[in-house]
Amino acid sequence: MLLPGERIDQLFADDIQIIQSKEVFSFSIDAVLLANFPAYPKNGNIVDLCAGNGAVGLFASRKTNAKITQIELQERLADMGQRSIQLNQLEEQLSMVELDLKQATTLIKPDSVDLVLCNPPYFKELPISQKNPNPHLAIARHEIHTTLTEVVEVSAKLLKTNGRLAMVHRPDRFLDILHAMESAHIAPKRVRFVYPKVGKEANTLLIEGIKQGKKDGFRVLPPLFTYDEQNNYSPEMKAMLYGN
Repeated sequence: MLLPGERIDQLFADDIQIIQSKEVFSFSIDAVLLANFPAYPKNGNIVDLCAGNGAVGLFASRKTNAKITQIELQERLADMGQRSIQLNQLEEQLSMVELDLKQATTLIKPDSVDLVLCNPPYFKELPISQKNPNPHLAIARHEIHTTLTEVVEVSAKLLKTNGRLAMVHRPDRFLDILHAMESAHIAPKRVRFVYPKVGKEANTLLIEGIKQGKKDGFRVLPPLFTYDEQNNYSPEMKAMLYGN
């Protein structure tokens, strides 16, 4: 089941085991935040773009009966994700496909998806970008193979009218995200900023938009703090990681 350098980690809150390797990619709190953010359909179809080792889709599986298709470009990560699906005996609900997201509509019918989840690469691909020397990590973090605009455009093609796109990203890309969503006719509806602790600037944002949604009704949710004053996880964060 495990290849050299791999380990099995557990997200206790959702009772999910996940195959990880620090050589390629390990899920971060971002995946947990994203999985806990959107309004889930009870049934239907969910697509997890830029799926990595499958963390977001695995965690999401505990919140819905919908079928979840995970799309990941990197062979090694897709393989780890596939084995994690088997490890959790979720083959009936989840599938992992090794595919460039630009080809997503060759696999999934356009206008057929209820919810797209995405934890995309955060950093613009600029000549001056300091990239991780590890290609697996560089691709996961930098817009080498896809861009924010492309992610949103592909999501818009996949989603049915009133389907939702939920993303986790960085606050400094907030305006880019709003622009990309507007261009793709996805109306931003909810945003939540995540702060390391009280008194610090936000370092993460969660955003959800509705395809062909009305322009009004945009909500900024209460802030989420990752840690308390004593550097322990905040109660809300702790519940997401370890359950109540």
